[in-house]
Amino acid sequence: MATYKKRGNKVNKGAKVNIEDQSTTAEVFNTLDETASKSEQWVEKNQKIIFIGLIAVAVIILGYLAYNKYILEPNELEAADELAYPKVYFEQAQRSTVAVDSLFNLSLNGTDGKYGLIDIVDNYNNTKAGNLAKYMSGIAYLKTGDYENAIQYLGDFSSDDEMLGSLALGNIGDAFSEINQPEDALKYYVDAANFKDNNFTSPLYLFKAGNVAMELKEYGKAVDYFTKIKDNYSKSEEAKGIDVYIQRAQIANK
Repeated sequence: MATYKKRGNKVNKGAKVNIEDQSTTAEVFNTLDETASKSEQWVEKNQKIIFIGLIAVAVIILGYLAYNKYILEPNELEAADELAYPKVYFEQAQRSTVAVDSLFNLSLNGTDGKYGLIDIVDNYNNTKAGNLAKYMSGIAYLKTGDYENAIQYLGDFSSDDEMLGSLALGNIGDAFSEINQPEDALKYYVDAANFKDNNFTSPLYLFKAGNVAMELKEYGKAVDYFTKIKDNYSKSEEAKGIDVYIQRAQIANK
């Protein structure tokens, strides 16, 4: 005869876990409610400050937009118009073989009541035309033998353009060479060569850097500069006959 075994009271583990989950969820929601309540209280307490802050941001944005539209853009157009006159003399001087100094001086100082490059730099300094006028002024001063002003104006010029940016640095190097400051010249030639790699200014200023390094008896550097021309810019004008320069520098470096 089979004997009946009485089952003991077992705890439903699934139900227990479910209760715990519900409890944890409730705690999370309570915490979120408390956080939201505190945030609402903080906003309510500081709403005046928040409102003033939003107004200030709006004023700054509107002011910036108004400055661009009503001040900066008209200044850019005006500066570009003014630059057209001295630019004619500057370009004539670049192409001419006679009366070059007088043409550069006209471009710098203007004539017949028209602005020259210096006036444009002074009156439209923060415009694109004003920035370009700095470059042109620096070149004009360099070509007329005023090397200190050439260094100043070219140094104030800034550009991301691979040609203009490099030429500005390289021409500063030329100005330092003219006033017998070869250490400074070397620095600017190297900076010009490395500004943005290209097949025109990079070998040009590496070649100048190599020659100045030879003058300074820094023969190891000269070897490096000349060799870089041979290795990286073999089709450039400076690469023609570069083996001779490398050989001279190597012999001097021994």
